[in-house]
Amino acid sequence: MDDADAVGTVVEGPDLGSAFTNSPMGVALCRPGGELIAANRALGELLGRPPTELAGTSLLDVTHPDDVAAVVTVRRALEESRSRARYECRLLRPDDTEVAVQVTSSWVEGSPGGSPPHLVTVVEDVTDRKELEARLLHLSVHDPLTGLPNRLLFRDRLRHALERGHREHTPTCVLVLDLDGFKAVNDRHGHPTGDAVLVTVADRLASVLRASDTAARLGGDEFAVVCENTERTDAEHLATRLREAITGTLTLGPTTVRVGLSIGIGSVDGGSDPEQAQEAVVREADAAMYADKARRR
Repeated sequence: MDDADAVGTVVEGPDLGSAFTNSPMGVALCRPGGELIAANRALGELLGRPPTELAGTSLLDVTHPDDVAAVVTVRRALEESRSRARYECRLLRPDDTEVAVQVTSSWVEGSPGGSPPHLVTVVEDVTDRKELEARLLHLSVHDPLTGLPNRLLFRDRLRHALERGHREHTPTCVLVLDLDGFKAVNDRHGHPTGDAVLVTVADRLASVLRASDTAARLGGDEFAVVCENTERTDAEHLATRLREAITGTLTLGPTTVRVGLSIGIGSVDGGSDPEQAQEAVVREADAAMYADKARRR
């Protein structure tokens, strides 16, 4: 009896064999190195291959290339500890579609005259959970009305921009924008029209920016833009384009409204300390925006 036959006897009993075959989750018996000895029906369905074809292969053979290194590290630790390991990765089907899975591998010591050491590996499809997590993460960092990043993501993008500027000695600029006359629109036409104004402004804002810029809605009628690797003069040109794109008459179905735009700019020299610069550049842009608003009254 070879190792595969010996391990195979683990699932040949009437009760355990039925549980292995009919489990709703993918289950495999594997050699310590990861080679599959036996796979159940659910694992075959998950991977789009008959269970018999999986024997002699390894989950690494169908692991997404970007996940292989992390999986190898976990499996080496499992072989050393001879305990249990759990990890998540993406597996590839024959048609190259991906499935997100959680893999739990448990080390089983061999018995004298019986089965050699082996792994019992349970593979659970977590695609739905991952999609839900992605949706919840998106909602947590984006404004639900406009779809733009919210204040939290704005802060994160600004931090990344300043860290890059520190490493590469490139300048960073922040623009803070506030609509003029927005309260009058809400008071006269109602909040649905006000919401439509904010969505239109967000769309026009995004249409003017570069792919490397980040536009965010900070709250109310206040927006902001993070511009990486941008000199102040370039940020001033961007402010002019934004004003041209947003201010003036907005036609929203049967309703026509007018809004203005106050803009302030803050700038950080390349190589600056990100921790010190983050609050300072926002304060500078905010103060400049209020000064611009005061001049327009």
